Amino acid sequence: MPKRKSRNFGCLGILLILALVVGGAGWLYVHRNWIGPGPATHHTTLIVPQGSTLAAAARELERTGAVRSTTGFLRFARRFGDSAPIRAGEYEIAPHMSAKDILALLQSGKTVQRLITIPEGMPSILVFERLAKEKVLIGKLPIPPEGSVLPGTYSFQRGEPRKAVLTRMQDAMTATIDQLWMRRKANTVVNSKQEAVTLAAIVEKETGVPVERPMVAGVYSNRLRQGMRLQADPTIIYPLTKGKPLGRRIKRSEVRAVNDYNTYAMTGLPKGPITNPGRDAIAAVLAPATTQALYFVADGKGGHVFADTLAEHNANVQRYYRLRRAQGTR
Repeated sequence: MPKRKSRNFGCLGILLILALVVGGAGWLYVHRNWIGPGPATHHTTLIVPQGSTLAAAARELERTGAVRSTTGFLRFARRFGDSAPIRAGEYEIAPHMSAKDILALLQSGKTVQRLITIPEGMPSILVFERLAKEKVLIGKLPIPPEGSVLPGTYSFQRGEPRKAVLTRMQDAMTATIDQLWMRRKANTVVNSKQEAVTLAAIVEKETGVPVERPMVAGVYSNRLRQGMRLQADPTIIYPLTKGKPLGRRIKRSEVRAVNDYNTYAMTGLPKGPITNPGRDAIAAVLAPATTQALYFVADGKGGHVFADTLAEHNANVQRYYRLRRAQGTR
């Protein structure tokens, strides 16, 4: 009898060992093909078209080396994965990303975020050129109307139409103007949203110092009330370059040129914006600083000096010229 028990215990031991071996092998198989590090040795990009199936994505994943096999990925996805559908877009697969994590990424919709920045004061011709240079965007694009784009940073995806990205920029401008217009102050001189953008574009081009915008807007508001010419240099340049840098000094003949933009040769606002102003410049025009100032000139340090009278202004101009000469510039 004792010998029979020993034999039974021996069989049970063998069965237990076999079970452990089989279980361990199964775990290793699952770990290698599902939860463990994947075969990709570098970052790869996967584009999932709209309406694409998991099988189609799996084939592309195998082709790029992100998973070991299409069949294996699909088998484990159906058995262990979430049943949520994958979402269209561009995805970045990290080196050695597991099949489990790849499936979760495709289901999450966390696509590659590409960004394009439109600085404050960028004219529409340069907005057009910046969008045209983005090689992952598609489709042709018209030059947007000046002042229709809100400066800022916008996300886009590979294969997205350029026009769709531009539309988001223009919708943002419309929403911003509508919002700020509702909060305009009684001392604003503009009578319409279009006039607000037109004057804000001049303010944007005249100062790169954010805190000066309300004061510059206040000066121009005072000049408009008194019927004085705005005499803003950027309005001379705009008809010549459409807002691009002139690259030289303004000529006397250009100062005297009569057109719809040159505020040295006309009173009132130009016929339209000379650039795309940012939110703060628009806000400054709709709530300008309360001031008696009618003039300003550069202070040589990046900002401006403001003056109430022409005599004060002339003195400030001479001081600026002396500073430039001291610095060896003219």
